[in-house]
Amino acid sequence: MGNNDNKVKDKWDKADVILKPVGGLLTALAITAFGFITSAKLEHTKNIEMRAMEEIKRNEMRTTLYSELMSKREEAESALRKDMFKSIIDSFFKPESDSPDKKVLNLELLAYNFHESLNLKPLFAHLQEEIASSNQKNKKKLIERLEKVAKEITWKQKMLLMHVGRSFDRNIMDHAKEVMLDAGKLNVNGIEREYKIHVYKADAKTRQIRLDVTIVTHPNTEKQETMTTKPFTVGYFDFPMIDNTRLSDDQRFAVIMNDFNGQAQITLICFPGSYASLKDKPFYEDVLEKLKNSKS
Repeated sequence: MGNNDNKVKDKWDKADVILKPVGGLLTALAITAFGFITSAKLEHTKNIEMRAMEEIKRNEMRTTLYSELMSKREEAESALRKDMFKSIIDSFFKPESDSPDKKVLNLELLAYNFHESLNLKPLFAHLQEEIASSNQKNKKKLIERLEKVAKEITWKQKMLLMHVGRSFDRNIMDHAKEVMLDAGKLNVNGIEREYKIHVYKADAKTRQIRLDVTIVTHPNTEKQETMTTKPFTVGYFDFPMIDNTRLSDDQRFAVIMNDFNGQAQITLICFPGSYASLKDKPFYEDVLEKLKNSKS
């Protein structure tokens, strides 16, 4: 029995002698492998972060370059528009008289390039009157050119405002005398208003309409408010972004003359005040109301 026990013990001793170095070697290999894998992962993560930082820097450089290019482009365009504006405006105040054709051309250039920020109605009306009272053989054609430009500018502004506002159309018979048109309701940004157009006269000769508008805000509710404008005239030279009436809650409305041929075709449009011309600044109360609404 004793010999068998000694033999078993010898085997375990030998195994212990053999396995101890192997275990140490495996442990060392495991630690080395873990360190290598960890180092590789850290290196991979570091490379990803470096690439991300490089991409961010490249994007920042591209953004900066784009901003600088756009800024220089805007400066160049502003300088060009400034020179163009000065040149055209100066032509209307020259001591020597330009031909009516040249004046119409200058007004066309002015209207197409600056109609959103300038009230051009006085120039249109003055030039129309000057041509009508002249001895020009082609004065009818020149007046038609003026009206064509005015219609195009009105249409451009109308299309823009219709994207952000609401509108309705009405027809007025030629030579109509005092008449009340059918009322129309418009809801812009949750504010409903009813508009009642009172026509005093539709003059086919001057192609102008004399009217006033009664506006009922929040009709048939406890908040109902009513206001009536003073009588005003609408013609081809009244552009909606410029010639409009201020309403509460920073909104505007305008009456647009679309055409006057047999009958007058008009559009009443309500739109946010932010789309009015650049020259028209908001009231202090409107700004405070906007800030109050944005906080709530």
